[in-house]
Amino acid sequence: MTSGQRPEQPAEPATIDTPGVIAHGVDITEVSRIRSLIEEHGDRFLNRCFTAEEAAYGKDSRRYAEHLAARYAAKEAVLKALGTGLADGIAWTDIEVTRAATGQPGVILRGRAAQIAQQLGIGRWSISLTHTESLAMASAIAIRTDAVPQRG
Repeated sequence: MTSGQRPEQPAEPATIDTPGVIAHGVDITEVSRIRSLIEEHGDRFLNRCFTAEEAAYGKDSRRYAEHLAARYAAKEAVLKALGTGLADGIAWTDIEVTRAATGQPGVILRGRAAQIAQQLGIGRWSISLTHTESLAMASAIAIRTDAVPQRG
């Protein structure tokens, strides 16, 4: 080693109890696809993919398919952030996209989705939705808020 050089040291791994972003999922959905599923399958599709509250939101609006497409994209984004996709016993209705009085979207996990999030140390989500007449997009950021038990 010559003068002025530092000895090589391995980078320290991030501690498992550090709060912060765990994962980020993004999805884009065609509104026409959701509109077609509603027209072709009606309540069967709605009950399979959405909670009663989600299905009721904006039902009388001319933009109903856009609202549902954004929520569908959010569910897909959450599944991507969980790293599972729609597998491992997760149902569409295990993920509910909510709306605060301020308009801010949120997410509530139940069932297997909630179990997986807990195992990953996810304590909070940051959700963003947007849509046009033709496309809906969502971003889901999984945030660790507490220490995760060490495995071993």
